[in-house]
Amino acid sequence: MDRYRANEQRLIKSDMLENLPEPVQRYMAYTGVVGNPWIDTVRLKQVGRFRQGLDRPWMSVTAEEFYTTNPPTLIWNARFRVAGLPLLRARDKYKSGQGHMFGKLAGLITVFDMSGEKLAQATMIRYLNEIMWFPTAFLGENITWEDIDAHSAQVTFSDCGKSVSGRIFIDDAGRLTNFTAMRYREIDGDFSLDPWSTPIMGYGERAGLNLPVRGQAVWNLPSGDLPYADLEITDLEYNSAA
Repeated sequence: MDRYRANEQRLIKSDMLENLPEPVQRYMAYTGVVGNPWIDTVRLKQVGRFRQGLDRPWMSVTAEEFYTTNPPTLIWNARFRVAGLPLLRARDKYKSGQGHMFGKLAGLITVFDMSGEKLAQATMIRYLNEIMWFPTAFLGENITWEDIDAHSAQVTFSDCGKSVSGRIFIDDAGRLTNFTAMRYREIDGDFSLDPWSTPIMGYGERAGLNLPVRGQAVWNLPSGDLPYADLEITDLEYNSAA
C-alpha cells in the first residue's frame, strides 16, 4: 500500500506522538492535532512585505499557497506591489523533488524563470519549514528526527531520493519559535548556500489548530542578518475539495 494513502482519513491519536522528540511532542500537543484527521491538503492566504536586500525598499505582498502531503507539493502564488502598483507576480513551486521559481512584471515581462538542483534544495527546505502549518505531516514516514536538547530537534525530510534537514526550536509552552537550516539563496541568477531562519512573531488559531501565524524569513549572513520577508497567515483551510 502507498505509504501516504495509508494515512488518509485517520485520526491523530496521542500514542502516535510517543516516538517524537520531547519538544516536538510539546508542539504537537500545543497545536491541538490529537483527535483531528490527517491533513492531506492545505490552502492558506498571506499578507505582508518583502524586499530583495537591505538597501532595497519593502514591497507589500499578498499570496495564496497550496500544499499536498500525498505526495509532498507546494505552490505559492504571490502578487507584489511596487510604489502602490501591482507590478510583479511570482510563483514558487515544489513537486516530485524539483523546484521552480517564476516571476513576471506587469503581466508581460518574465523577470526570472529558474529551476535546477540548488533551487530544488531551496524549495524542499521551504516545504519542510512550512510543515509547522500542517503539523500532522511531522508524523509521516518521509520525516525523521534526531534529539538535540529540551528545546530543539533536528528534522529531515526525504522525497524522490533527496533529503534536506533543519532544526526546529520550541519553548516550554510548546510554541514553535524558530526554524534554521542551510539553504541555497539566489543571487543574480547564481546560488550561495547560507544559514537561513524563520523566527516566529505571532500565534493564533487557524482551522481549529493553534499555529504560528506571523513570522519572518531571514538570511543569517556573515555581514549581518537580512530579514527579507515578513508574512502573516490570514486564512487557512484543510482538506478542502477545492
